[in-house]
Amino acid sequence: MKFTKMQGCGNDYVYINGISEEVPVNGRDEIVRKLSDRHFGIGSDGVIFINASDIADFEMEMWNADGTRSEMCGNGIRCVAKYVYDYGLTDKEELDICSMGAVKHILLNVKDDKVDTVQVDLGEPIIKGELIPTASTLDKVVDYPIDVLGEEYRITCVSMGNPHAIIYISDTEKLDIDRIGPGIENHSFFPNRTNTEFVQNIDRKHIRMRVWERGTGETLACGTGCCALTVAGVLNGLTEREVDIDVLGGRIHVKWDETDNHVYMTGPAVTVFDGEIAI
Repeated sequence: MKFTKMQGCGNDYVYINGISEEVPVNGRDEIVRKLSDRHFGIGSDGVIFINASDIADFEMEMWNADGTRSEMCGNGIRCVAKYVYDYGLTDKEELDICSMGAVKHILLNVKDDKVDTVQVDLGEPIIKGELIPTASTLDKVVDYPIDVLGEEYRITCVSMGNPHAIIYISDTEKLDIDRIGPGIENHSFFPNRTNTEFVQNIDRKHIRMRVWERGTGETLACGTGCCALTVAGVLNGLTEREVDIDVLGGRIHVKWDETDNHVYMTGPAVTVFDGEIAI
């Protein structure tokens, strides 16, 4: 099977052209775990299949490293857009990509015939508790207390097509994320588990973030997480609607537009290498 390794701010996935490659539908969870393994496989935060679509230009079929499906990936969808342009599947510099039925509009920034950066319209954030989903029926889950491993954490919850819990801390470098992350991801408050963003506000337009991703663990970036924490910052009155977010793998720019209520994310997309592997 041919594949391409790509990354957006260090959030790396194995990309497979589902249009040309014949990969069995049954058993994909096992294939994903094998490919994602950093010791015995290719090594990645997960696997993304690029498929044909009846409702968009292409479909993104995204899998976490543990073999579970996910609804959306902000860094992943940027790389899908780069892949389909750079590898000649389309010549459009503006296109639509769907994931689990949700269509996202994409703008490509092309330099020297290759995609450099990508802007994604992630649409309107979901902030109603039961729709995120959480165990709360509140219209907004903002600065909400939950107990994790015997400690109280104040969370703000947002869905960008996938669930996020945002927690504000004083220093991201001193965070014991391997201990706290799994406790929040699998907390009973989140029926579908959750991604967790640990956020340090530098000022009202500049943020640092570390992320524990559902089904993967700590990653170097999370695009939808950056979008979710931008919304959370506004809901908590802590940041502006347009911010730069420093993640471990780089910087992502996000704007929550007041006129249409949509969240726009811009960041890099990079091809690492192409290869073939027996599955």
